[in-house]
Amino acid sequence: MYHAETVKEKIKLFATVLWPILVTQLSYFGMNLIDTIMSGQAGTNDLAGVSVGSSLWLPVFTGINGILLAITPMVAQLLGKNKREEIANIITQGFYVAVLFGIFIIGVGAILLDPVLSIMSLDTEVHYIAKHYLIGLSTGIIPFFLSIVLRNFFDAQGHPRITMTIMLTTLPLNFLLNYAFIFGKWGLPEFGGVGAGYATAISYWIILIFSILMTFQVDVMRSYRIFIHWFVPSIKSWQHQLAIGIPIGLSLFFEASIFSAVTLLMASMFDTITIAAHQAAFSFTSIIFMIPLSMSLALTIVVAFEVGNRHIAHANQYARIGVITAMVLLLFSSIFIYTFREPIAYIYTDNPEVVVLAKQFLIFAIFYQLSDAAQSTLQGVLQGYKDVTIPFTISLLSYWGLGLPAGYALAAYTALGPFGYWIGITVGLTSAATGFFIRLRIIQKRYRFSYKIKS
Repeated sequence: MYHAETVKEKIKLFATVLWPILVTQLSYFGMNLIDTIMSGQAGTNDLAGVSVGSSLWLPVFTGINGILLAITPMVAQLLGKNKREEIANIITQGFYVAVLFGIFIIGVGAILLDPVLSIMSLDTEVHYIAKHYLIGLSTGIIPFFLSIVLRNFFDAQGHPRITMTIMLTTLPLNFLLNYAFIFGKWGLPEFGGVGAGYATAISYWIILIFSILMTFQVDVMRSYRIFIHWFVPSIKSWQHQLAIGIPIGLSLFFEASIFSAVTLLMASMFDTITIAAHQAAFSFTSIIFMIPLSMSLALTIVVAFEVGNRHIAHANQYARIGVITAMVLLLFSSIFIYTFREPIAYIYTDNPEVVVLAKQFLIFAIFYQLSDAAQSTLQGVLQGYKDVTIPFTISLLSYWGLGLPAGYALAAYTALGPFGYWIGITVGLTSAATGFFIRLRIIQKRYRFSYKIKS
């Protein structure tokens, strides 16, 4: 990372940080996409089962990823303050936190998975596939959380291409593993959708192994002596990380969980065809969401670096660059979705009933694209300032206090049916974007009075 003076230099640096993060996010999502598409080719029940399983895993993954994301602004601000000697301890403590959360998630899943699936009144085969997909995936949870710590370590220093390279190497391996486990190739039994869980778990282990190797192969990373010099567990360090990470994680959890909650509620109210169509449309729009999400992560890095160095005016310039660019890009993506909604639906299934419904879901998805771009990037800027508590409250009220109840009311009591949930999502995202914008203006004003602005 370095300080960029002019707007042109900032755009260049932001793009340099952004594009590897975007490729990495698309690769992460690509693994889930491979699970969904290949399971759909195995059968409609497999698609529905993996969809339900993914809907349960996604908010958990997003929430824990958010908690561990605290490492990014912590490391970036230390770099801005030129305190590199404190970074290795932060990473080591992050490993301990990651392992503890992994054990906790596995334990909670062992207790609650069956009861939660039973509440949904799924078809017997869909219930079985969802359950065992998650059981398979759980064998890779701890290594995956550890790899996230290393990913944030790499990214915060302005080296996101390390994780990008790892993910581009792992993605084709994930495809081959899915092919083998789902369809029973190369001597393996045919697991169907369940096999996607085990394929993903093995991929998580591969990502961790490659990430560890990079800490020894890259000169800058090797200088920190990660995995060579270990720091003793520190409750104080955990508290500092969690004070930043938990609000971030909960904010992201509430955002992701509204989509998962919609899927679960739809599973209890509508048939398998509707669930499969919803999941197909949601899966594709989630790919588009990788653009503002990646911009959010990049904004956290560059804003945190400038805040750590007390270049507040420059941090504000990055905020404007990121938010405006994200909204323009998502406007073009909305046009693309509308134009190609039928071919998009056929990517996921050849069932004509599912295709017809998926096309309609994609039209409703267009309406929340701009709000999604704004709320995601604004939240990334706030995280760069380490302002996380109020944004968490905004997320909770917007997604669960407003968006989900509105969606349920529209789905249950109007002719909109399942599409009412997607209108509720739009309401929640718009509310969050508005709240984050107001909060950012307050923070920027506060910092202008706290620091002498450097130009």
